[in-house]
Amino acid sequence: MAKILALHGPNLNLLGHREPHIYGSDTLDDINQRCSAMCDEAGHEFNSLQSNAEEEFINRLHAARTDGTDFMIVNFGGFTHTSIAIRDAILAAEIPFIEVHLSNLHSREEYRQHSYFSDIAIGSIVGLGAQGYELALQAAFKRLAA
Repeated sequence: MAKILALHGPNLNLLGHREPHIYGSDTLDDINQRCSAMCDEAGHEFNSLQSNAEEEFINRLHAARTDGTDFMIVNFGGFTHTSIAIRDAILAAEIPFIEVHLSNLHSREEYRQHSYFSDIAIGSIVGLGAQGYELALQAAFKRLAA
């Protein structure tokens, strides 16, 4: 059994209510419940954290280093374009991860088109809405089985 951590960045607690034309109608709870069910079915443990605070995000990454976390699915939210401190923390964690974004960053404002994490991620899934989390988990399961 592997331990999988989903990290959700700023404002993702507002999913389903904030700009549904961009982010969809699924709530973060909906996404976490589906991910948890997928992990249960595959025999893996699922944990998640949503934070609007960079410090809390970094502290959770530090904890993941030593708590047995085997793989991460991460939606950095607004931190994607701004946080070198979180980049350093995820590198220090030394845990493979897949970057997920609900919207297609490449079709949005210019400042949203750069990610500080894509180059260090196993892969990135953008623009597929909440389904991106499920696809990321399927890829994680294959990697963990290999």
